[in-house]
Amino acid sequence: MADFTIEETPRTNRATTFIKFAVFLGLGIFIIWLSLRGLTPNERVQILHSFRIANYNWVIFSIAMGITSHVLRALRWMLFFEPLGYHPSLKNTFFAVMVGYFANMAFPRLGEVTRCGILARYEKIPFNKSFGTVITERAIDMILFIFLFFLMIFTQAKTIGHYLNSNIYPKLAEKFNNPIFSRVFIFSAVALGIILLTLVFLMRKRIAASKLFHKMKGLILGFWEGLKSLSQINKPGLFIFYSLAIWTLYFLMIYVCFFCFTDTSSLSPGAGLSALVLGSVGIMVTPGGIGLYPAIIQETMLLYGIVRTTGLALGWISWTAQTSMILALGGISLILLSFNKQKHGKA
Repeated sequence: MADFTIEETPRTNRATTFIKFAVFLGLGIFIIWLSLRGLTPNERVQILHSFRIANYNWVIFSIAMGITSHVLRALRWMLFFEPLGYHPSLKNTFFAVMVGYFANMAFPRLGEVTRCGILARYEKIPFNKSFGTVITERAIDMILFIFLFFLMIFTQAKTIGHYLNSNIYPKLAEKFNNPIFSRVFIFSAVALGIILLTLVFLMRKRIAASKLFHKMKGLILGFWEGLKSLSQINKPGLFIFYSLAIWTLYFLMIYVCFFCFTDTSSLSPGAGLSALVLGSVGIMVTPGGIGLYPAIIQETMLLYGIVRTTGLALGWISWTAQTSMILALGGISLILLSFNKQKHGKA
């Protein structure tokens, strides 16, 4: 597997991480306020009514599939260690995964470091080696996400196109039919492009020497090294099965929640795919998707003719269920690890 050297995080980087967290958390809270501010008193009553009439048996089913997906993620992670000669227990690996998700709710990307630290302590797996496997996992999940994104575009083109034709294009056409707006827009776009290209050319040496450039380069190299390390896996078929099963369960986690409401129960799996892909973007942007995930689900449901009150209720129910599950299991895993005295080593 790829071996990555992780240096101790300086205090300045910790401060930067905290600032980023505060900014994105603030963004999530702002989105919550923004999505609720525009609701009329009648719409707020409708949302509360939606929460009361929802069939929460499907939510329990969604949580069960979420837990299963995390178990499979732990099993898939264990496959990475076999070529290295390490055989961590499923229990500790699962605990590490859940504590990682738990940590990510507080500080994005802290979970990757945390779960590697747990295996280093309880399974005696060197941190650098386990972190290399996490980079590989990221690479695989990103590839699968990109595939699902294009699958959504291909299968839902008619629905998305209808929404754009009805709601977006007319507004743009109205703007561009205004001669003054068109000239200003075109001039501004061309001028901005020329300025950016000039700045990049004049500052190319400084950019190449910047920390941001090296971080981006390291991320790309790590992504590539992670992909190359897949060739070392002893059970590629099982690895592929776990990867596909994980994302299938992710899809079902949101899709079964459609059956909580009569209005959304008749939606096609294509609508569930759109909710999965677009909702995942919200989780990437704000910590745990707070605020943004329910808002994106609401907008996604509008594509399929679902009123925004039902869509927002669906988004909040789905987000709350999965977030509560992560907080509960992550907290329990952390407690159980504190009582865990068993150490596993290299075979």
